[in-house]
Amino acid sequence: MCNFPGNIQEAVMGIERNNIEEKYKWDLAKMYPDKESVDADIEKAAELTDKIAQYKGKLALGKENLLNALKTLEEASRVIEKLYVYTHMKHHEDTRKNDNQADSVKSEMISSDFGVASSYLVPEIIAMDEKVLDEYMQDEDMAFYKKFIDDILRDKPHTLSESEEKILASVSELTAVPESVYDMLAYADMEFPEIEGENGEKIKIDHFNYSLLIKSRDRRVRKDAFEGEFSTYKKFQNTYASSLYGAIKSEIFYAKMRKHNSAIEGSLFADNISVDVYNNLIDAVHESIPTLDRYIEAKKKFLGIEDLHMYDLYVPLAEKFEYKIPYEEAQQIILKALAPLGEEYLSIIQKAFDERWIDAFENEGKKGGAYSWGCYDSQPYILTSYTEDLNSLFTLIHELGHSVHSYYSRNTQPYIYSDYRIFVAEVASTTNELLLVNYLLENAKSKDERIYLLNYYLEQFRTTVHRQTMFAEFEKITHEQVEAGKPLTADDFTEIYYGLNKKYYGNSTNVDELIGIEWARIPHFYSNFYVYKYATGFSAASALSSQILKEGKPAVDRYIEFLKSGGSEYPLDQLRRAGVDMEKKESVEKALDVFAELVEKLEAEI
Repeated sequence: MCNFPGNIQEAVMGIERNNIEEKYKWDLAKMYPDKESVDADIEKAAELTDKIAQYKGKLALGKENLLNALKTLEEASRVIEKLYVYTHMKHHEDTRKNDNQADSVKSEMISSDFGVASSYLVPEIIAMDEKVLDEYMQDEDMAFYKKFIDDILRDKPHTLSESEEKILASVSELTAVPESVYDMLAYADMEFPEIEGENGEKIKIDHFNYSLLIKSRDRRVRKDAFEGEFSTYKKFQNTYASSLYGAIKSEIFYAKMRKHNSAIEGSLFADNISVDVYNNLIDAVHESIPTLDRYIEAKKKFLGIEDLHMYDLYVPLAEKFEYKIPYEEAQQIILKALAPLGEEYLSIIQKAFDERWIDAFENEGKKGGAYSWGCYDSQPYILTSYTEDLNSLFTLIHELGHSVHSYYSRNTQPYIYSDYRIFVAEVASTTNELLLVNYLLENAKSKDERIYLLNYYLEQFRTTVHRQTMFAEFEKITHEQVEAGKPLTADDFTEIYYGLNKKYYGNSTNVDELIGIEWARIPHFYSNFYVYKYATGFSAASALSSQILKEGKPAVDRYIEFLKSGGSEYPLDQLRRAGVDMEKKESVEKALDVFAELVEKLEAEI
């Protein structure tokens, strides 16, 4: 039941860790005060791994066997999760330390060994006579595990025989090849050209600096970066097409084998999400394209560019404005911005600051990026590298959203129902961000600041809702065509992707031909209908933050109950209780109404 956090980059460079004040470093000693306590849990994990193996083949022989196996699963998972999280966070403090790296690898092995020892549980439960299982569930102790068992039984129609499951497992390495090819090609083999920077310096395009170059104030730099980036991808288009086509075929293969009607249905099944949610998102965003056009027209006016191209979309507005926010000031801003969520919520945020949940600054060897982690038997922890700019402030309040969500969930739900789904994970973090934007806008002291913030907020909408929905639509179209028997080539992928860019941007932007190859650059297309979650999560957060600001306590109470529900319900049910029904198109439409209001405010400023 361990979830390894995303958004972790390579180790960053900075001062040595021992030169950073303790108050700015997370306190992992609360998890394990010494090596002896770690070793004790390692021994305990080994004992529980042996214990869980003893029930193999015996679950159907009596209620006590099943109950004891489930209790052992729960106890072992908690111990192993704590070891796994602790050793990896210690490793992330300074990746140069071999002892910490060795401990993190050891915890992975412990987790893997337990996974093997307990792998019989799901197949045996699925194979049990349902009448016998129903009889077991009448027991008070067994009733506690009802949702856990129900989740397993949902998979029964899509679970194969033991021999067939082994075959599927054995081909997983083969079906992983397309993504491996993408990784090797994109990150190892491709050579990007050099361009001339704003000051005449030579800059070699790479994956990191392209995102900076495309925001350059110098239009010539943006154009050169755009053409250098995508003309390079164009050279490898046939290899990328073969790789992506293979990935799509693999997803369709698994969906068919597991008796789903389509790849998209198979992908959404785990979260109990209907395809209507996916389609409603696309339909609602299509209807909002005229508002997107208005936003881009406002950008044209501000930038003084009549013939806007795709390489102009990311350039920020209010070029003279800059934020410099010391860390302690950031804490105060966050507390003020989140005041609409009430005193209880603020008290948890204050705990994060006072009880050293946060590892705030970079140091030599520290992992880059940011995440919120922890386990059921620890406080939440946040890793970040705060640098006194606006992005750092937003990153901090984003991760605090995850941490408070985890805090509420772990303090309200039992262990097995405390782990919330990815579909709702970004709602809490994005709600925090949107409340921060609202606070900063209300307290902006100049026109430049207001324009800067409005542009920041609108870009979050455009890139998270409109752009990710366009990606989701690309996935839907390509999978449907392959399922209909059409083999897709590089030209096919490019034609589909270019057509979508024309649909989303063609009324307001000169859609450059080279943008058609951008599909080759997007790694998320290898993650099987994942990107729509960014758009739905942002839409839900937008609607919820709007309710919180307009309704006050009733909306806050619903929202806090949502945070407390953890994994005890399916995502759509949780969001309905919070006040957003994502099966209804109007929920996305309400979020896009917020986008329209922001466009009006930007238009008034420029």
